[in-house]
Amino acid sequence: MKRYKLMIPGPVDVPDEVLQAMIARSLPHYGDDWMEIYGETLQALHKVFGTQGDLFIMPGPGSAASEAALNSMLAPGEKVLLPVSGFFSERLGRIARACGSEVIVLETTWGEPVQPERVAEALERDHEIKAVALIHHETSTGVLNPLREIAQVTHEHGLPIIVDGISSIGGVPLPVDEWGIEVCISVANKCLEAAPGLGMISVNERAWQVMDAKKDKIHGWYLNLNVWREYSHDWDWHPYPTTVPTHLIMGLHASLQGILAEGLEARYARYQRTADKVRAGLREMGFEMLVAPEYACPLITAMKGRPGVALDALSRFLRDEHGILVAGGIGPLRGQILRVGHMGRALTDEYSQAFLTAVEDFLKRNPS
Repeated sequence: MKRYKLMIPGPVDVPDEVLQAMIARSLPHYGDDWMEIYGETLQALHKVFGTQGDLFIMPGPGSAASEAALNSMLAPGEKVLLPVSGFFSERLGRIARACGSEVIVLETTWGEPVQPERVAEALERDHEIKAVALIHHETSTGVLNPLREIAQVTHEHGLPIIVDGISSIGGVPLPVDEWGIEVCISVANKCLEAAPGLGMISVNERAWQVMDAKKDKIHGWYLNLNVWREYSHDWDWHPYPTTVPTHLIMGLHASLQGILAEGLEARYARYQRTADKVRAGLREMGFEMLVAPEYACPLITAMKGRPGVALDALSRFLRDEHGILVAGGIGPLRGQILRVGHMGRALTDEYSQAFLTAVEDFLKRNPS
């Protein structure tokens, strides 16, 4: 099987040390040896999230963590304000509706950020809204929403905020406690550079107060954070309600050690340098970016086409001739953009330069 360079928005090419950690040995999901690894993994996640609150590693995709957060924070029939600015914020709304919430949609043009003042206006219009749910980095467009300001507006109206940090935690600043984020979710297979299959959820004390007030209305068991709190607090030898995938967590443990050894600030700066390099190179070749620089997340680049260049042909060329996988647009942006990921090994100079060289090669072979 051919090995491709993954330059998609996730999952990512994980470092060799992560792969080695995953196959090093088999351990049961309890016992002293395992709990040492698990405890160190949680400690590292607390540093990356910037929180001293509760934090859970939930086996499953990010969608499971999203559903657990929404299901636990909102009783059926309660209203949640959801700014929709792309495919994944639309999906978050579908998850909320499936949990029984009434979703109040705040539409935003794809490729533009959610404006805090519009969130404030929506909250002032409807005093029955119980929470705000927000995608921090909308990976369908590459927009980084102004979370700090939106969280401040939300708190000024006395409401909690539920944040999808799936493709931002570990790649851009998101200090959970400093910004007062009640619930924040993420996954292992984006900026944390580990294998898919692990979600994470941080919960602060105010969020627990919200959940305690409606505990008898929360349905489900596995995706009920009250259940996870019970096991975390009462079962120190087995602080989760089910068997957990030990090999995946050992990989995450190794990845987090590398991230913290580099330092979060240094890592954030490296993401920005990589994104700047790729975007500058693309602009020199005549391509435009979808998102204005002040709102563009450094974790992916959403590039538009240029005259005479078919993006689907470029994507196939990158794959077939250079072994590089990038992602296309989705929803209304299908066929209009390519999304180039900078996470995992794509954060290295090797990958970013290989991508720019491959695009240049395509243009030479296909003069417009």
